[in-house]
Amino acid sequence: MENTPVKRDVVKRYIDKLRIKDLGKASIREIVALINLIEEESKVRFIRMEMGVPGLPAAKVGVDAEIKALQSGVASVYPMMDGIKPLKNESSRFIKMFMDVDIDPASCIPTAGAMQGTFAALLVAGNVDKQKDTTLFLDPGFPVQKQQMTVMGHKHESFDVFDFRGEKLRAKIESYLEKGNINSMIYSNPNNPSWICFTEEELQIIGELATKYDVIVMEDLAYFGMDFRKDLYTPGKPPYQPTVAKYTDNYILFISASKIFSYAGQRCAIMAISNTLWNRQYDNLQIRFGSKPFGFTIVMQVLYALSSGITHSVQHGLTAMFKAASDGEFNFIDEVKEYGRKAKIMKEFFTANGFSIVYEKDGDEAIAEGFYFTIAYPGMTGGELLENLLHYGISAITLTNTGSEKEGLRACVSHVKREQFDDLEKRLKQFNADFPLK
Repeated sequence: MENTPVKRDVVKRYIDKLRIKDLGKASIREIVALINLIEEESKVRFIRMEMGVPGLPAAKVGVDAEIKALQSGVASVYPMMDGIKPLKNESSRFIKMFMDVDIDPASCIPTAGAMQGTFAALLVAGNVDKQKDTTLFLDPGFPVQKQQMTVMGHKHESFDVFDFRGEKLRAKIESYLEKGNINSMIYSNPNNPSWICFTEEELQIIGELATKYDVIVMEDLAYFGMDFRKDLYTPGKPPYQPTVAKYTDNYILFISASKIFSYAGQRCAIMAISNTLWNRQYDNLQIRFGSKPFGFTIVMQVLYALSSGITHSVQHGLTAMFKAASDGEFNFIDEVKEYGRKAKIMKEFFTANGFSIVYEKDGDEAIAEGFYFTIAYPGMTGGELLENLLHYGISAITLTNTGSEKEGLRACVSHVKREQFDDLEKRLKQFNADFPLK
């Protein structure tokens, strides 16, 4: 490692400067800050795979609609707390067109990104029953959702689904639910960070257990339709985005514009609550928040306290994107397939140089190529692998931070440019030569 692109003393100095005691447990933001400092001093352009942010232009139909809304004067007017009617209607229609699920417009609520939606939902779910004080995370998952639990002071449990796919998932989940303390389950599908997708069998298992034990399922659809093994863009016709909503009435869906519409900067998403759950009355919510209905409590008690609604113009932009997609005028899935094309090439570079893919299958099928993939290198923990790769100008985050029990890294393809592919391949070849496999 004498001739690596980035010198060892530079990496060590900035790890020490940021007081990162264990690189394997460093947060995404800490890794971002670290790479920024190393890049500035070393003048080496990193292959940056640590941050899950869009790498494509924002959807023009949304931008144009926002501009028009601002010019019409909406900036001076508070939007209704539960969202403008056109957005609620188009959200309901979008869910019907691409999921074949019926959710009333009243139950479709705009939030400042799915992050605000999950915070509100987890907060309310944690108070529906005094005996149920814990959320179950089906990991690996988005680390910040656990940070939300910490901020709220709520309890959570988790397990890595790696060894519990298919029918084995039933017994594993039930071992938690039968204790009687779980109020909700949460997962992403497609999954951040592993890019696994739950099969219909697995979604049915989750739904059936949610109904049996009266547990709320929260399905984070940040990467809606991005399982590129299937063409999920034909409005109103199968195949549809798979969902637990087919198998239980105890669900909340989170559909974010950040990745599917490359609209991350505007912080807009929809929290869609099943009609049954929306209207359900909980005595303990009356005690805790002063209102019994689940939906009313989320909107008028919690979201009202958090932000008093999301940006008015953004709601018009999201309305336009949903409408254009449902009308068949905006194939948002074709727009983001570039992520899958890049992932295929990048994974081949890694596997050709001694790396393995950690989460590699859904049942008997290889996982899709998409926004993320996971890598490991023989003989190295995730933290060791990350620190070693930094000397070659390659960054990522460890799987440890996502609740995974496997050693390795999550790689995001979005900010890696195609003109960097030659550098990536060259650096990985040098890494493999410097760390030869036995």
